[in-house]
Amino acid sequence: MTELYADIIPGISHKELDKTFQYKVPDGLKDLAVPGAFVKVPFGKGNKTINGFLIQLSHEPKIEKEKIKEIIEICSDKDLPESRMIDLAHWMKDEYDTTMIRALKTVLPVQETVKSRSPKVQTTVGIFDDGKDICLNDEQKTFCDDVKADIDRGKTDTYLLHGVTGSGKTLCYMEIISHVVSKGMSAIMLIPEISLTWQTVGRFKERFGDRVSIINSRMSKGEKYDEFKKCAGGEVDVVIGPRSALFAPLKNIGIIVIDEEHEESYKSEQAPRYHAREVADYIAKKEGASLILGSATPSIKSYHKAKNGDYRLYRLTKRASQAELPAVFAEDMREELKAGNRQMFSRRLIEALRIRLEKKEQSMLFINKRGFAGFVSCRVCGHVMKCRNCDISMTYHRGSGLRCHYCGYSEPMVKKCPKCGSPHIAGFRAGTQQVEEKLKTLFPEAKVLRMDKDTTSAKDGHSAIISEFSKGNADILVGTQMIVKGHDFENVTLCCALAADMSLYAGDYRASERTFDLLTQAAGRAGRANKPGEVIIQTYDPDNYCIVHSAAHDYEGFYESEMGFRKLLLYPPIWNMMTIGISSPDEEALIKTRDDLINSEFLMNLRTKKEEIVIIGPAKESVYRIENEYRLVMYVKSKEKDILKEIRRKLSELCSEKVYMQFDIDYK
Repeated sequence: MTELYADIIPGISHKELDKTFQYKVPDGLKDLAVPGAFVKVPFGKGNKTINGFLIQLSHEPKIEKEKIKEIIEICSDKDLPESRMIDLAHWMKDEYDTTMIRALKTVLPVQETVKSRSPKVQTTVGIFDDGKDICLNDEQKTFCDDVKADIDRGKTDTYLLHGVTGSGKTLCYMEIISHVVSKGMSAIMLIPEISLTWQTVGRFKERFGDRVSIINSRMSKGEKYDEFKKCAGGEVDVVIGPRSALFAPLKNIGIIVIDEEHEESYKSEQAPRYHAREVADYIAKKEGASLILGSATPSIKSYHKAKNGDYRLYRLTKRASQAELPAVFAEDMREELKAGNRQMFSRRLIEALRIRLEKKEQSMLFINKRGFAGFVSCRVCGHVMKCRNCDISMTYHRGSGLRCHYCGYSEPMVKKCPKCGSPHIAGFRAGTQQVEEKLKTLFPEAKVLRMDKDTTSAKDGHSAIISEFSKGNADILVGTQMIVKGHDFENVTLCCALAADMSLYAGDYRASERTFDLLTQAAGRAGRANKPGEVIIQTYDPDNYCIVHSAAHDYEGFYESEMGFRKLLLYPPIWNMMTIGISSPDEEALIKTRDDLINSEFLMNLRTKKEEIVIIGPAKESVYRIENEYRLVMYVKSKEKDILKEIRRKLSELCSEKVYMQFDIDYK
């Protein structure tokens, strides 16, 4: 019989998770040997029996067979929090092509010799007493009653709650979580880090008291470890936080909620490159829990699944406060230029700001830094320089002209617009600081706050600015996209998106989706109480379907238009797409690897299967060299994700020691 070996980690409270020890699995225990299993093993020179966890299995000994000790006992209790987390890490290792150690460090809290303290949470008064029953409207009640009925009869499902901004999605979450907790189960509530404000936290603290655990990136490792320890000990009913809160070792999970499920911050940019939505789906299925995805602008993927019947779709079409959705104006900046207005503010915006100052109402102006000065467009006709192969905007690189970051196609920088002949064609250059300075020039009497990376670098910088603005201590809030997500200001009646085109042409197939999300979220900040709201979208492309549908509050129309684009070019959710980053400090080795890939029999055969697989690149990354690393990128599209996983395995074998490959599969 083939011998089986197990990598064992001796407990998980160690500071270092890198060290594992290999043991032989006795024949009589092989059926119990699975990742995550709790084990007893002999350890050290004295063979003292200690507890540990089985990490992974193999048939190859790492040292001499004679030196490998045998496992004494394997416990099959999969309800241990550590066992469940190790099982999850093992799944993530295979799903996201990472090492077991990296996966373990992602899902397991690390005990540090750091003075632990309970994180301070600023709560608000009067948001929730409401000890009183919550009054739900008909749409909210239908959704909550259906989910609670499913939970009562042990049925689990995935629900997509599509609710307009201000429709009371959070009320629904709390009502369902309260029901789950009353039945002796626990809940995980994911919120984008940017939305984890004292407003949201306060509501949950008032509703669920001290049995709420708050996780956030500003916590020390000691604080986070203490919170996870309380979860494992059964002291917590509800965990709230960004994507890392998914790994809280709660017992008996009944519901997982992902608010603002479209947010790109739910995707990890570091290995393992997991998406919280995919991990939550896996956890929910393993735990027998339900999953709720909520958004005013559901991701194209999620809405596609709902349309296909994979998710159950519910809609909240009215604002909970009975307030009307704001009027939206798409302001054509080409016309402003023709009228002699060359500044960054349209005439409509200047007048709207003046009116708000007179009425003592507040305004918000945001500029999206994504795609900053990258794409090239005409200020007269709005024409954007796009790749002829990918229908993606090309990026200007000083000294090397225009380049597509998908396929590598390039052409010289233009001096005149190829559509109308105007010389006013260039990248857009403006930032929050310039906006703030211009506002102070136009309205010296106004109190202006700026919120961006610079002004929120301090630990409490973000919440301090939000608190000041919510108290009415400023007239205008200027910032990046962080100001338009998850905030509720009753006195804000004007919101403006400056240069919406900046994200619309960010050189990514999801650019239109992300722009639509941002504009809709921005529109949602205005007129949330009893005062009518107004939204101004300043654009050089007012006829773009993204702008048209966002101005009309028309998600369904945008979805249909966007899906037409995705189907034409086989982007997710039509096909799966794998992004392969190839890098090396040795440019010569990198170029050789590129040539080997292009000429490899494996890839040449794949390129002939155009009905099943599409390969783009490899080409230079948008920034070819970073910190002395040269970088290439390649894209592979396929109907079946298993094909991409096989390609991933094969390509890894073609890599040299000097060249590193990183794989990221965007599942449909």
